[in-house]
Amino acid sequence: MKKQKITVIRPNGNSGNPRRQFLKLGGLAVAGAGLMMACSKDEMAQAPQPMPQPNANGDDDMTPDEMGIFDLGEGDLGVLNYAYALEQLEADFYTKVVNGFYTNCSQEEKMVLTDLYNHEVNHREFFRAAIGAAVGDKKELILPDLEFDYGDFDFSNRDQVLNTAKVLEDTGVSAYNGAGQLLKNPIYLVLAGKIVSVEARHASAIRTLVNPGSADFAGDDVVTVDNGLDLAKNPSEVLSAVAGLGWLQTEFTAKFLP
Repeated sequence: MKKQKITVIRPNGNSGNPRRQFLKLGGLAVAGAGLMMACSKDEMAQAPQPMPQPNANGDDDMTPDEMGIFDLGEGDLGVLNYAYALEQLEADFYTKVVNGFYTNCSQEEKMVLTDLYNHEVNHREFFRAAIGAAVGDKKELILPDLEFDYGDFDFSNRDQVLNTAKVLEDTGVSAYNGAGQLLKNPIYLVLAGKIVSVEARHASAIRTLVNPGSADFAGDDVVTVDNGLDLAKNPSEVLSAVAGLGWLQTEFTAKFLP
């Protein structure tokens, strides 16, 4: 699959749009390899050394075919690679959406989707930089760039795009909620908490576009009625759902994540 450089042109619109301002509050930014987060360099220096990558060191229990397949790893490194995989998917999807594929939408929807695009690309680049900083010279521990093939997915179909975005955002929220308990270093936990709050805003905005004027922005299918909390899912459940989409072309395993 040949990769192309894609330039996004932001649609013109009213900068006073309240939903747009609401979304922009959650923006994260990355400047080069520097992380523009609410953590100091000293705090980032406290991050633990990543666990050895099983595939890099060899494993007698692996078959010859498995030896060439990347594994996300264990501990904090495994969770970071897991989040990086999800952000790669979301960033790639919204890149396709905002670059001319999605034509049957309103100006408001274009503004919301473009904000989501910007956030997800920033999230992806944040994890790329964060994992790179954590592993140092051991670049083989970083999940490679993933390839996606959307087959006959119709990016000009408003309902198909918005309903798929709804699934992706809801899945992203439940993924971060489920992975938080796996993190050992509090710095990573704080960062994950910041990103999941942005993902939850995304989910709310998309749900409002799908069903305006309803209570779906915090529906009972994603916010539990007994405790008022978002759903939390284990990595295995989330990755199975991602694989079920049939878009992921790059194989990887997650043997050390629940």
